[in-house]
Amino acid sequence: MVGVASPTAAFPSLETALKHHFGYDQFRPGQRPVIEAMLKNQDALVIMPTGGGKSLCYQLPALLKLGVMVVVSPLIALMQDQVDSLLDNGIAATYLNSSLDFQAIRQREADLLAGKIKLLYVSPERLIRDREINPGFLGLLNQLMQTVGVSGFAIDEAHCVSEWGHDFRPEYRQLSVLRQTFPQIPVMALTATATERVRVDIAEQLCLRDPRIQVSSFNRPNLFYEVRPKGRDGYSELLNQVKQHQGSGIVYCLSRKRVNELAEKLTVDGESVLPYHAGLSDETRRENQTRFIRDDVRLMVATVAFGMGINKPDVRFVIHYDIPRNIEGYYQESGRAGRDGEPAHCTLYLAYGDVATAEYLIAQKPDEAEQRIARQQLRQMVDYAETTVCRRRVQLSYFGETLGDHLEGLCHQCDNCTNPPPVEDWTIEAQKFLSCVARCQERFGMAHIIDVLRGSKKQKILDLRHDQLSTHGIGKDRSVDEWRLLGRSLLHQRLVDETTDGYPVLKLNAASWQVLRKQISVQVAVPKDFAPGPAEASTIEDTPEVAQLLTVLKALRKKLADQQSVPPYVVFPESALRQMAQTRPQTMEAFGQVSGVGSRKLAQYGEVFTDAIRQFCADYGLESDPGAARGRSRPARERRQAVGDTHRQTLELHRQGLSIEEVAAQRGLKPTTVASHLEQLIRQGEAVDIDQLVSRDRQRAIVDVLTELEHGSLTEMRDRLGSSFSYEDIRLVRAAWQMEQQP
Repeated sequence: MVGVASPTAAFPSLETALKHHFGYDQFRPGQRPVIEAMLKNQDALVIMPTGGGKSLCYQLPALLKLGVMVVVSPLIALMQDQVDSLLDNGIAATYLNSSLDFQAIRQREADLLAGKIKLLYVSPERLIRDREINPGFLGLLNQLMQTVGVSGFAIDEAHCVSEWGHDFRPEYRQLSVLRQTFPQIPVMALTATATERVRVDIAEQLCLRDPRIQVSSFNRPNLFYEVRPKGRDGYSELLNQVKQHQGSGIVYCLSRKRVNELAEKLTVDGESVLPYHAGLSDETRRENQTRFIRDDVRLMVATVAFGMGINKPDVRFVIHYDIPRNIEGYYQESGRAGRDGEPAHCTLYLAYGDVATAEYLIAQKPDEAEQRIARQQLRQMVDYAETTVCRRRVQLSYFGETLGDHLEGLCHQCDNCTNPPPVEDWTIEAQKFLSCVARCQERFGMAHIIDVLRGSKKQKILDLRHDQLSTHGIGKDRSVDEWRLLGRSLLHQRLVDETTDGYPVLKLNAASWQVLRKQISVQVAVPKDFAPGPAEASTIEDTPEVAQLLTVLKALRKKLADQQSVPPYVVFPESALRQMAQTRPQTMEAFGQVSGVGSRKLAQYGEVFTDAIRQFCADYGLESDPGAARGRSRPARERRQAVGDTHRQTLELHRQGLSIEEVAAQRGLKPTTVASHLEQLIRQGEAVDIDQLVSRDRQRAIVDVLTELEHGSLTEMRDRLGSSFSYEDIRLVRAAWQMEQQP
């Protein structure tokens, strides 16, 4: 029996069902068409970046269709984490894996057959045995087919199916037996990363029938990418960077030895950190990962063994202390930052000694073809690290996607875009380069093309008679590094192609011929030296009230999560907490409007969170809706009524001539809190003497910047004014200036 259902049976629309079960008001890009296809029993291939909402594509159909959705998941920790999240949302889900005893398995099977479960998570090893469906599990599936029904098969982390994927697993390749055994049941394959070649391989290996293919953008605009050189004192810079970042973070290393060394050093230097690598026992790895996702420790230092099992949405930074082996793996690993959509930071440290180590490890592979492909992938990774063009453009180009003309080739969220090197017109050099590729009949790689351009007399050049080509020696005026810079730039701008079979041969494309015909020009970013440098860290700006309430709400979330033995993000993602801190909902109705608060979450957590928010607002004399604090105009009588007792006390002390620091000391508050009180008092029409708080000269300087950057952020204004100006000074003067602008 295959279950089909329409959302109108219980809900007037898919959006209504989404809000009821998951608390979201609208779908993310690409989710709705996939869900509609699954409701029609159509196969689907879903490529969505980490944090893009892949899981919901099969979870919502599972709730709207008859029967059980069977989800194939590669790791025990991952399936347990997803089941915990679903159960906390009031959704009936379970898993069957080797962590359960016989009695627990029998009870869960009974619940499945009784129709009490909507989603069943299993590992490929439990599902498949000797290229056939495990007889015991096949019996369970047949019973489900005859009773409650099976609504579909969802294959998570589907890139494991393809030998061209970055994490190929042979047992995944045998999952085609699902289609052979149950041809009438729809199959959905999902992954965060897959090139065109991998996508085709997935569809073929799983025998998907005319699947709905959804390839969402690989762009993660909330992530800031940078590359820093790793010198002899690389650890000191790493430590400084870790201390500057707030929230949870992951540091990836190439070897177990490096993981242990860094974890020990960071611990000695006062960081809350645990190691993770394949050399640790299963129990230790499981315990360390659990402590990390539950916020018991802030930092995980790990090899790539710390991979697909990570479902922690609020990782604020990922650092690669050693160079990754390929771009696809780097995209996946760095993408574990900011899954909640909030700003996050991704740093790669580059040291050429690490590249040599990676090359040595590749040389240990027994298969020459594997070595060849791995070397090409490593070279692409080095090219990414050395590039002077937008880093996001390079990543997207790898997956066959362009950044978008509206962005003018800049993402504004990487070191090369925020601190761009000077750009030069290299059209003539590009024409020489591409002409040489054509003269060499598109049969050679970049190194050979550069040799021909520079007039090399190597034996290979002479044997091929390439010394007689018209392009031989026409590029002697440029160094090897300059030609490599151009070659990489042409690849990243997709003005020339390169084969990916381990033999990196350059191929002309339509854009190449446009360059040769002088139809388009070629711009290359050319720094004075080619070594990438550190970039300014992106900043996340919160008002003091938002930051303080966010801290309170995080502590409450941690307490509730510990009581239930689940990770904090299972209670609420950080994005929901931030919205609560910004809007300060104090009624159940207002709390239900927060994104991520569905019916179950509202009933389970609504009262305890609104109580905490009401208490915080009472302590600090704040409104539920902070819109007025951002300059929204109201009648003076109403504004004065909104002033709380705590603000009145601050105002009285201010009128006695006390400074912000003196008021803070007398009231036992932080100076930033007192400044926030005064800012709100100004906006509420109270008589606050701004001259007593900020000198006239400094006021004039701030107003000049305000006039120029009226809608700019505090960070932009302070950067313009200089570090001698405090954020509090700027906020106070801005509040007074904005009130003066009101009619």
